[in-house]
Order: sequence, then structure tokens, then C-alpha cells
Amino acid sequence: MIKHPLSEFKNNRLLVSPSVLACNFACLASELEAAERAEADMIHLDIMDGHFVPNITFGPPVVASMRKYTALPFDVHLMLVHPERYIEPFAEAGADHITFHIESECDPAAVVRQIHALGCSAGITLKPGTPASAIEAVLPEIDMVLVMSVEPGFGGQKFQPEMLKKATEIRKMLRRIGSHAHIEIDGGITHENVRDAAAAGVNVIVAGTAVFRAPEGIRAAVAELHDAQKALPKEEPGS
Repeated sequence: MIKHPLSEFKNNRLLVSPSVLACNFACLASELEAAERAEADMIHLDIMDGHFVPNITFGPPVVASMRKYTALPFDVHLMLVHPERYIEPFAEAGADHITFHIESECDPAAVVRQIHALGCSAGITLKPGTPASAIEAVLPEIDMVLVMSVEPGFGGQKFQPEMLKKATEIRKMLRRIGSHAHIEIDGGITHENVRDAAAAGVNVIVAGTAVFRAPEGIRAAVAELHDAQKALPKEEPGS
């Protein structure tokens, strides 16, 4: 299976990753096809185990089924206690990028190596209450940092604007070590706050409700999110 890791994308381009958590699961194939026609850049898949977070979503068999209906890269977010147990099954199911939590019960460096060995790009993420310093040791090895702007585990939550300061702090940390890793944000992103996120140094936008339940339709919603490209700083924040 050919992989399309995030290393194929430049971090000065704003990417839109619609989250299927907000789609109509009874029409999953057509929702994926609509997102691809709307020129989304990838598809965000939230994987929950009922332990790390209270909810349960889906596993590798569902991801493998979705893989048949779109060529877009799969941006997989593992909200799991033991992500190392599931890296290979999700990679085999069609994941192109895999993000896991620094708060998980694992050796982060070993998990990153495991992800890379399977041809996927690797991401690290942290809950709103976890400081940016918690991921500093693993930053040189990762391809993307996911900043959670809501508590993980539930869709449709209100955006926490204070997380933009964390995104800017992480962008400065990446710049100091010469990393070109992407910064993604997930949680409560709408057309009203997406430009603020881009101005803070975020270049990958996860949006569920704002895309799949947009009154104006998926194509118009993705186009409006892409328009926030104009807000991306010409230079790194704080430079």
C-alpha cells in the first residue's frame, strides 16, 4: 500500500483535514467522496478506546473499509492508553499519518520509531492542560504536533482560544531546533476562528461540524477554511 505521509506537504501551506467524527456514518462512503471532491487535503480519523477517553469510535476494520472510498491521506489520531499495540493494525488498514498522546502509557520515542518504520509520518499531541514542555524531548523526531483546543474524546465542544498561545510556543520550539514539522489544531474550529489559528502558526486544520454539517455544504466550507492561508505568518511567530 502506497503511503502519503505528511513529509510530502510543506508547512507553509494551510491544510484542511475534515474529521469524520461529525459525518453521517450511515452515508460514510459518500461523505468521504464529497470531502475529496471539495479538495480537502486529508481525512482526520479519531480513534477512541473507552479508557484513555470515555467514548469509543472505531477500529482498523472500519478504517480499511473507508480506504476504498477515497485516495486522500488518512490522518489518524489515537486516543488510546497503549498506542504501540495498534500502530501496525492502523498502518495496515490505510493510515498515512499517525498521532498519539504524550499522556499515553508508552515510550514516545519508541512509538515514533514504530510509526516511521511502517512508512507513516508520526505526530504527537497533548491535552489542553498539558504544557508544551512535555513534548520537547520528542520534537526532533516528529512530523506534526497536534494541539488539542478542546478536551479529547467528544465532538462539538467549544474552542479554547488560549490554546493558540500554546501553538505559537510550539512553533517557536520547532523553529529553535530547525524542524519543519506541521502544527495541527483540533477542537471547535470554525470559519470564525480559523484565521486566528493560522496567525498563531497552525497550518493543519481539523474541522468536523464546520465541514460535514455546514449549511452551505462541504465544498464551500472547505474552501472557506482554505482561505485562512492568507493569515499564515510570512515568518515564524516571534521571529
